[in-house]
Amino acid sequence: MIELLRDMPEGVAGFVAKQRVTRRDYERVVLPVMQTLFAVHGKIRCYYELGDEFSGMDGGAIWEDFKLGFEHPTRWERVAVVSDVEWLRVAINLLRFVISGEIRVFPTALSDEARAWVVEGMKPRRPAA
Repeated sequence: MIELLRDMPEGVAGFVAKQRVTRRDYERVVLPVMQTLFAVHGKIRCYYELGDEFSGMDGGAIWEDFKLGFEHPTRWERVAVVSDVEWLRVAINLLRFVISGEIRVFPTALSDEARAWVVEGMKPRRPAA
């Protein structure tokens, strides 16, 4: 299951993975948000947390994640991945060449630092009139 974080600034996608992540999670939650952001913004930022409740990804979810990075390699400005899952940390470090922007992997204990880094330097959102 993937939950959308609704408190992120304009131009930043935020997600938290819990339990097992499936292709359907990507199709229902991640892809619609990302397609909207890519349509509106030249570059985007992404915060993706795979915390204590995360138990893995099925093959379809892994493929959708990989495909998302490859289809938009120059559109990522910053990506913060928060996880203590070692195989995921290794995979991200091996594949970071795919994305032209900055990618950092943070341990779950530093999730606040990851959030701060991914939005660093962005203009604050204007309050609604």
